[in-house]
Order: sequence, then structure tokens, then C-alpha cells
Amino acid sequence: MYALHHALDRHIPIWPALGKALRNTPGVYKVFTAIERRTKRELFGCRMCGQCALPVTAYACPMTCPKQLRNGPCGGVNPDGGCEVYPDQRCVWLMAYERAEADGKTSDMRRLQRPIDQRKWGQSSWVNYWMGEDEGLWTAEDVVMQPRLDHEPLLLDAQKP
Repeated sequence: MYALHHALDRHIPIWPALGKALRNTPGVYKVFTAIERRTKRELFGCRMCGQCALPVTAYACPMTCPKQLRNGPCGGVNPDGGCEVYPDQRCVWLMAYERAEADGKTSDMRRLQRPIDQRKWGQSSWVNYWMGEDEGLWTAEDVVMQPRLDHEPLLLDAQKP
């Protein structure tokens, strides 16, 4: 999936052009979005928030969390990895971390997800991505420092002295 995402990168000129063409053709946009919805729902449990975090959550959709937490687990993860709300469902953040660890991408787990624009629900996240409408959706890699031994709080890069 990382390779596919790289191939569909918004900096490749054809993709923003396709996004613009889709936006200018409502019927085709609707079909494209329906295909995206079905595919991503089957593969990732996607909820079509319109601002996809899959590339930085090891392709585990954080919106499948019953609490829709986009920055990590709530603290209610059961000892067996089950969700506190739906114990038979595995915590999405535990799945994300396990997948990221297997792919050597645990640094992605330290990116902070900014709040999503609730008006984008149901929109194509690919088109939004190609059009640059999700710029700044998450912070740069490793923005959160590792905890220090002297128990100082975690600092964002902008807060570092």
C-alpha cells in the first residue's frame, strides 16, 4: 500500500489534474467516490472521512475506533488487545502499531493528527489529497520526542528550547 500511495503522490502532475477533472464532472466524481468508498471499506474499514490518515497509521483506519480517536489509543485497551467499547474488536491503534513495527515505520506513530474537517465526510480523500486540501493533516515525522528518564513532559519541536 505504501508503494501504491507513492505512485499516486499529489506531486505527480497527472493526479491533481485528474482531481480537478473529477471535481468538474459531478457524475464521474460520484462514481469515483463510490468505488473508493467500497474498496477502502473492504480493505481498511474506511469510514470516508475525506481526510485519510491511512498512510501514517500503517493502513489501519483510526476512524474505525468507536471513539474516532486519531492520535492513539484511549487507554481502555483490554489485556487481550480488545477495545473497551467493543471487546470483540481489536484496538485499531494496537493494530496500527503492530503493522508499523512490522514495516519499520513506528516513527509514523509519533505524528500528531490534526482535527478533521467534519464537512468533508463522504468526499473522496484521494481527490482531496491530490488537490492539496489535506495539507497539514498530520505533523512531520518524529515531532514528539521520546520520554526522558527524569520524567520531563513530552515536547513538540516548536516547544523545544
